[in-house]
Amino acid sequence: MTTLAYLLLGSNLGDRAARLARARTDLAGAAGHVVAASALYETAAWGVEDQPDFLNQVVALETSLDAPALLAACQAAELRQGRERRVRWGARTLDVDVLLFGSEIITIPTLTVPHPALPFRRFALVPLAELAPQLVHPQLSRTVAELLAECPDELKVNKMEGS
Repeated sequence: MTTLAYLLLGSNLGDRAARLARARTDLAGAAGHVVAASALYETAAWGVEDQPDFLNQVVALETSLDAPALLAACQAAELRQGRERRVRWGARTLDVDVLLFGSEIITIPTLTVPHPALPFRRFALVPLAELAPQLVHPQLSRTVAELLAECPDELKVNKMEGS
């Protein structure tokens, strides 16, 4: 059995586009098959705003892993790219968040899905809406397009030329 998961990739250190490309390859090899990827978006840093802009992308990944194993694969991809967790919401080589895991609602000590901040972050909703605007949030019973239209976040999210 496979599950369609939506992952948010982000980087604001080094060659951001190369880091996201490597993450897609790593995750496809370790966790499943990338069936779709949004364009790349340059986004303002959220949380700790005094840092370089991020490059973000959402990927749809078909996986046979369960959610905790998928999270472990995401964290391993981060570590392979030198991710260090020093400052919450600080600059990072790679960040991979599990936004949605099928229609499952998961609350365990290491993982909450749907991602609890998804409705409040344009940098996640814009690329997710590119891939799946009519996807329904399993807790809020709202489509991604509706969540984006209602999102209070006003930070910049700019589609990169040619992506």
